[in-house]
Amino acid sequence: MLHIFADPSDMHGDELRITGSEVNHIKNVMRLGPGDEISVSTGTDDREYRYGIEEILEDEVLLKLRFIKEKDVELPVRIWLFQALPKADKMELIIQKATELGVYAVVPVAASRCVVRLDEKKADKKIQRWQKIAESAAMQSRRSVIPRVYEPVSMKEAVALAQEKAELRVIPYELQENDGATAPLLESAADQKLDVAVFIGPEGGFEPSEIELAKSAGIRPISLGRRILRTETAGLAFLSWMIYILEIRA
Repeated sequence: MLHIFADPSDMHGDELRITGSEVNHIKNVMRLGPGDEISVSTGTDDREYRYGIEEILEDEVLLKLRFIKEKDVELPVRIWLFQALPKADKMELIIQKATELGVYAVVPVAASRCVVRLDEKKADKKIQRWQKIAESAAMQSRRSVIPRVYEPVSMKEAVALAQEKAELRVIPYELQENDGATAPLLESAADQKLDVAVFIGPEGGFEPSEIELAKSAGIRPISLGRRILRTETAGLAFLSWMIYILEIRA
């Protein structure tokens, strides 16, 4: 079944009008017609709205609401991914897969060792593309919420934002001893339903001064195991671990 996102302002009573690029997708890609059903999310709540197609016009599709149900597909806590800017197009992969794994928001961080440097013009274009990737991934994975991709920030700004948004703040660090403390920390946060911010470094890792800045702000170093993970792997490994703790662990 096709799953799309719609603006709540386009919902009038039990009617919905779809315009824009989704019209072509419904008509010519999915080849849907009157009577077919579409799953709709608003991107702002955890509900699924089931609509039936009433009529397909030249530049819009008219739908009628059939029923609403609670989807319960979002993680019970908000996970903020503070991702240091990686090389090439790795950020696109990170955003796509993090969205599939349930991330709430992605904040690009211009850490000291980042090779990529975005000026304002390039950043605007990148953010638009990254946000579109998040939306597409949310549709594919039948999410109820589209993760927001923030503008790139400095490490100092990222630390301040994390303090504002999340009760538990962690930073995987290759020099952190794997002493068994990470699992109890994350499990306790999950049990308490604490929102979590995780900081992932660039290819060369965070500078020692950045680790000290994080620690001084209450961001706790953790271990993700005995192996060194690539920047495009570490955040996804953390999200997978959180899925296990939050949804699979009995």
